[in-house]
Order: sequence, then structure tokens, then C-alpha cells
Amino acid sequence: MNMNIKERLKAGQSILGTMVTVFDNPEIAKILKVCGFDFFIVDCEHGNFDYSDVAKLFTVAREAGIPPMVRVPEARREVVLKYMEMGARGLLLPNTETVEQAQALVAYSKYYPMGNRGVSLLRSHTGFEKIDSATKYMKKANDENILMVQIESPVAVERIDDLLGVEGIDAAFVGPNDLSQSMGIMGQYDNPLFIDAIDKVIASAKKRNKFSGIHMMSVDALEPWIQKGMTLNCWANDVIMMMNAAKAGLAKLKK
Repeated sequence: MNMNIKERLKAGQSILGTMVTVFDNPEIAKILKVCGFDFFIVDCEHGNFDYSDVAKLFTVAREAGIPPMVRVPEARREVVLKYMEMGARGLLLPNTETVEQAQALVAYSKYYPMGNRGVSLLRSHTGFEKIDSATKYMKKANDENILMVQIESPVAVERIDDLLGVEGIDAAFVGPNDLSQSMGIMGQYDNPLFIDAIDKVIASAKKRNKFSGIHMMSVDALEPWIQKGMTLNCWANDVIMMMNAAKAGLAKLKK
């Protein structure tokens, strides 16, 4: 049975993606699929991708069978709607600190009755195929697409129960750089205060039957959090993977 990502998470599986930050060649979607990633997130917060770049990436992703997601710059109707219409299977909202932010993400990305997403069905998100029952399709989209709030500050950690209590929010996703920076311990991922903050996120997600994850650049940094129960994770990004492989090879060839 070919389960979607949310079904896999509910079944207790751990899934692993990566972040696309610079390379906008649409074929990177197929490359990531062949590598074995379960999904990827296009960084439209820090990245300079325009809408057409993302649309092309998502076209290849759809045909390759790898779920594409987007880190949106903000929970604004135009931004959220356009990425959903392109076929985003998930959205990540950076620096989420309020219930209102989380509710806005739901409102703009989910169809009625969960939200108020605009309806246009002959689009990329349907594969331009005829939809026999709009109501069934819209419910399926609401059920399958994943919404993540990114936890990047002590305020967000303090409010984690409320943020994950918003109907339609599926997961809390930790941004370690911004979280550690805002705690005054930038990059100190072994600091007990940092570890305790993430433990609170994991515990809240488990309590509410939702999911948690984190984005780490190295295998060694990510593995402990997978072992602690984070199941929706990102490892590295397009630039890091290319540079690490290039540096390792060049170090041997130029010695």
C-alpha cells in the first residue's frame, strides 16, 4: 500500500527530508527521490525562489512521486494559496509564536470547513485531471496535506501546547539555529537548556497525538532526536550535501 506522508507518520514511521535552498533546477526533485528522501522543503523564507521556480520544481516532484513542501515567508493568503495551488503537500511556517499565526496558516491552506482556501480545481495540485467530486477531493486534500509550525524561540516553546492545539496543525518543527540564538546560546546544541526546550516540544506533540521534527545539518546531530521520538525530520540541504561531498573528494585528490 502506497501511504501518504501523514499516514506513514500516524503508522509510527519516521520520515526524512531535506531543504532545497539554492538550486532551482526542477530535476533536483527527481534527484532527491532517487537518493531516497521521503520529501523536501523549498526554503522560501531565506531563499530567493520566485513562484515560477517553485512551480517547475513541483511539476517534476509530482511526476517523480516525492512530496514537495514549502517554508513560507509568512502566513499571508496570497503566499499560502499560490504554493498550495502549485501542489505543495505541506507548509512550514517559520518563527511561529502565536495561535493567531497558526490559525491563519490553517485558514488559508485548508478548504471549508477547516479553513477558507480558495477553490480552483483545474490546477497543478490536481494534476490537471478532472475531479468527479469536488467535495471528496477537498476533504482528501485537507486530510493529507501537512501543516507545521516552526519553533524558533523560547516564547514558542512556552506556548507549544497552545500552538499544537490549533486544529489543522500537524507538527512542531524545531529550527535549531534561531532557537539557540534567541536563547543566547547560539549553536550550543548540547546545552542542557537547549535540550530541555526540545524535549518539551517532543512531549507536547506526543501528548496531543501530533508530530515533531528538527532540521540538523549532520547525521550525528540528528540521530539523537530521531531516537527521542522526532519522526518528521530534515537532514542537511542541497548546498551542504554538495559541498561536503566535494570537499571530501578534493581533500583526497589534492593531498
